[in-house]
Amino acid sequence: MTLRFSVLASGSTGNAMFVETEKQRLLVDAGLSGKKMDELFQKINRDPKELDGILVTHEHSDHIKGVGIFARKHKLPIYANAKTWQAMEASLGTIMTDQKFHFEIGEVKDFEDMQVESFGVSHDAAEPMFYVFHHEGRKLTLATDMGYVSDRIKGTIKGSNMFVFESNHDINMLQMGRYPWSTKRRILSDVGHVSNEDAAFALADVITDETSRIYLAHLSLDNNMKDLARLTVEQVLKEQELGINETFDLYDTDPIKPTALTIV
Repeated sequence: MTLRFSVLASGSTGNAMFVETEKQRLLVDAGLSGKKMDELFQKINRDPKELDGILVTHEHSDHIKGVGIFARKHKLPIYANAKTWQAMEASLGTIMTDQKFHFEIGEVKDFEDMQVESFGVSHDAAEPMFYVFHHEGRKLTLATDMGYVSDRIKGTIKGSNMFVFESNHDINMLQMGRYPWSTKRRILSDVGHVSNEDAAFALADVITDETSRIYLAHLSLDNNMKDLARLTVEQVLKEQELGINETFDLYDTDPIKPTALTIV
């Protein structure tokens, strides 16, 4: 029995992640059009008709753009907390009552042979939350769209075998970039996004000997670059003497190309 995943798409233009075990196949968010979502599934040789549900993190369009279409097309249940349902329902179009399920912050839900644990994050949405996936002693964390990484979050995600972790922007690129000051202030705030450096320092507190891979996610197209994110995180983790490129490795994610389907 194995836990596998692929980051189908990650970035400000759309986010989605696929997670599977022998008995369950789940999609986290669908922030791209239904057509693009189908194309991403083709690239990892999986059929969206075999999905068992969609987990929603929060109502921003780069996370829910295709949720309604995908749920209707493939007759999928949608899981989200009450405040997120309230905030996103109008954007999804008609969803049948028997497809609507509540999954609250701090809850652990059983999906056949997989347990999914939700945790709240600080972000400018109704009640944003992300997930830790557990299967036979293996642990996978998805954590993006965070203004900062609290001690509570660190306690929940520590010791994961693999992390998909926000490394949204380079602070200098953001400050010098074309965004209006109000947008810059929002991104840099406690309800915005985690910078490359902040990601690295947070990761330093949650990496253990069990950790083998870290995927840097939700990179800004305007205010970051893959190489820069990786170098910044690498440098900090080397300074912390954490065995980067020895006991664990860093990987990129992409706005339009899925990562290889990987065993956790």
